[in-house]
Amino acid sequence: MTVLNRFDDYPVHQTPEPLAHPATSDPNFYNRTWFNGYRDDGSAYFGMGMAVYPHRNILDCHFSVREAGGRQHCFYASRRAPQERTDMEVGPLRLEIIEPLRKARIIIDDNDSGVSCDLTFSARTSALQEARQTLRRGQTVVMDATRFAQFGRWSGTVRFADGELTVNDDSWLGTKDRSWGVRRVGERVQLGAPQHFGSFFFLWAPLQWEDHISHAVFFDDHAGRALVRESLTAPLHRSTEQIPDQAEHAASLMAGTVHRLEYQPETRWIGRAELDLIDVDGSVRTISLEPKMRFQFKGLGYGHREWGQGMWKGELAVSGESFDPDELDPLAPDNVHVQHVVSATDNDGRTGIGALEHMIIGPYQRYGFHDLLDGAQ
Repeated sequence: MTVLNRFDDYPVHQTPEPLAHPATSDPNFYNRTWFNGYRDDGSAYFGMGMAVYPHRNILDCHFSVREAGGRQHCFYASRRAPQERTDMEVGPLRLEIIEPLRKARIIIDDNDSGVSCDLTFSARTSALQEARQTLRRGQTVVMDATRFAQFGRWSGTVRFADGELTVNDDSWLGTKDRSWGVRRVGERVQLGAPQHFGSFFFLWAPLQWEDHISHAVFFDDHAGRALVRESLTAPLHRSTEQIPDQAEHAASLMAGTVHRLEYQPETRWIGRAELDLIDVDGSVRTISLEPKMRFQFKGLGYGHREWGQGMWKGELAVSGESFDPDELDPLAPDNVHVQHVVSATDNDGRTGIGALEHMIIGPYQRYGFHDLLDGAQ
């Protein structure tokens, strides 16, 4: 049976298998593209994710948009995964790579969800590879992924039930996030004895400043000890054309990074945050973050009870929904994972804007969480 696709014609193979064959048979293998976009005053936000799950034979996508104080509107679609990996179309949504690592376009044609768009992302940084993220629960690998982030700006339009956004590249910023490997997706398959869930702490902070970006990522255990912890800075170029082709020295890695979080009472949503970026010479850059708008990540399939990532919905299924984020139960499992648009200020008086993504489930001693989903006191 033929399993070749277009990129098999290029000298890019890492194993003796065709590119359609992952190097692992783990059913949780995935390959995902994700974007966010936000107005530079923090008053509006959209996000998009698309992933293929080769061993589940699923290609799905999610798009969601919110203006401050309003409802969050969501588009969901899923199909049987095509063998051709350059086919990134699911019903009315398609993702076009105009120029690799430079420009991409998201199009959603009119559909019954009421959400549609035509958006172009133009990078302003090199692709910044994060450290490999490997997490274990006992002897089981629950995550083993490679990820890179890229910062840029947006142009285009978004239409939804409550209105329309004109997205101009002089005021709309955003981040591209590519990752692939193994992580828990799709329907759960119980193998052997049940496992205790334990704790999960994740914090991700891509920020844009006037002439550079900063980025920090954290995975911690229940006691606040680092499982994965990394921060960096990199130049922010004025245009896509100025991004260098060779990016070996694109980023400056910090020697360490620390978070200090304050939570909104009776929630696991952040009310205020500080990050320390510690350079190799011991100097500390403290960044203060103030949330301006909250976006619920279930709108992008994270923890969604019906439209979660990697769930079989049939040969082709398209749906959508709208909800008010301010009316949700903050401690319901599908509402804990959020991303805030945040304003940023550092100890040298510089200002910036960006996103602060966070999910914490289970006990976490440092911030006073003792149960699976108890709220902050």
